[in-house]
Amino acid sequence: MSRIGRNPINIPAGVDVKVDGSVVTVKGPKGTLTQSFNPKMTVAVEGAEIIVTRPDDAKDSRSLHGLTRTLVDNMVTGVTQGFKKDLEVQGVGYRVQKQGSNLVMNLGFSHQVIVSETDEIKIDVPNPNTIVISGIDKQKVGQFAAEVREKRPPEPYKGKGIRYAGEYVRRKEGKAGKGAKG
Repeated sequence: MSRIGRNPINIPAGVDVKVDGSVVTVKGPKGTLTQSFNPKMTVAVEGAEIIVTRPDDAKDSRSLHGLTRTLVDNMVTGVTQGFKKDLEVQGVGYRVQKQGSNLVMNLGFSHQVIVSETDEIKIDVPNPNTIVISGIDKQKVGQFAAEVREKRPPEPYKGKGIRYAGEYVRRKEGKAGKGAKG
């Protein structure tokens, strides 16, 4: 039995879960999320818990079991607490600021890079070198953070660029450092 899939998901107070066949709708204080799952998986609400079961021990059923349970758990967590990703901007002259609902980034290009927040994704800039991306859908928050990071990924020589908070960037030696050792 799947170690993750067999764990029940607790439904916190103020969260409403509806299961309609293979479509699960979770409504909470931060919003509503709806997702359809593989029809093989059975999602049931029993009291204050959500239980995900699988029909058999086939390989595809076993792999879907833990996935389905984790996705439903992320939906419940999203509508209660939400998700956020922190990004750091490093580099001389690199800075970010929020103008209205747009994120304006100066990243060493001849122009400013502008990214707009969406209905599901909110952007916050606590200081000129930090970006906080938040929302209720974990997949959309991660995807949006990856797209912002893609505007100027960290480079290995000086480490300049946009990186996730706590991300380690492996540094390389430049041409001058390599020739001096020989």
